[in-house]
Amino acid sequence: MSRSTRATAKDVARVSGVSQTTVSFVLNGAAGHVSEETRERVREAARALGYVPNGSAQALRKGASRIVLLNIEGVPTASGLGSYIRGLDAELAAHQHVLLVLHGHLSSQALSDVAQAVSARAVIDLGEADRADEIVVDATSYRDAFAAQADVPVQYLAERGHRHIATALPRTPELQALAGLRERLIQQAARTAGLADCLTLVLPDDLDAAEERLRAFRREHPEVTAVLAYNDDLALVALAAMRRIGLRAPDDLAVIGFDDTPHGALFSPALTTVHIDAEALGRIAARTALGLPTAEITPEAARVVVRQSG
Repeated sequence: MSRSTRATAKDVARVSGVSQTTVSFVLNGAAGHVSEETRERVREAARALGYVPNGSAQALRKGASRIVLLNIEGVPTASGLGSYIRGLDAELAAHQHVLLVLHGHLSSQALSDVAQAVSARAVIDLGEADRADEIVVDATSYRDAFAAQADVPVQYLAERGHRHIATALPRTPELQALAGLRERLIQQAARTAGLADCLTLVLPDDLDAAEERLRAFRREHPEVTAVLAYNDDLALVALAAMRRIGLRAPDDLAVIGFDDTPHGALFSPALTTVHIDAEALGRIAARTALGLPTAEITPEAARVVVRQSG
């Protein structure tokens, strides 16, 4: 970059390998789910490029208001995210703060503009598709909880003799970041348990398309005996597609979901799923955003809710 060209936040983001939103939060002193290692990388890139934050951006500073923004970027709230939001909201309210949830598809700049407009105390961004790990790295309990979500069902399947499992992932763009994180942790858990490499089954929401994809997957990978779906909704799609092609769960293929949503128990066969204490994780997120200690909040351990499908 020539000396005559003024460095921008986009330049800092490119050099440090993060989004412009993250750059804005770090350089303007906002609280949030960004590791200290990432913060230092951003600061070092800014120093090397000679970047100075815009004066108006200084409104985004710790303590500027009692509003915390949560950007869910279109992620469905009917699953564990709904419980996460309830815990986040309740804990913030207990400390006289208000939660503002953003559902739309905002650019990094637009999200930064909203945060500045309300002088947000902190921003929690679930929409950064390439930075999903930042959601969990700040608090060890986050990482442990997300890892347990993978370890528990993988160990459950291994104890029942399954050696080849697959991860069912959605096509939905809004879910790619969190689904990718869960997939990586399941793969890691499978390796730790001594299982074969975990395969990936991408299932569309459309049942006809899901049936076709499952047929092809079974032809290509007949050795797979169990599927861990990203969430209960996708697990039910898998079960419905199995029924269409004459497969039975768990005899032909065991299916396990995540989030323990109520409708999973109403299906036939009833869905085996993983219960997650998302509300406690939300409370921890609130305390982290406010710079408060989190040790007194201990999430309930993830557990498999055993029903008929797996």
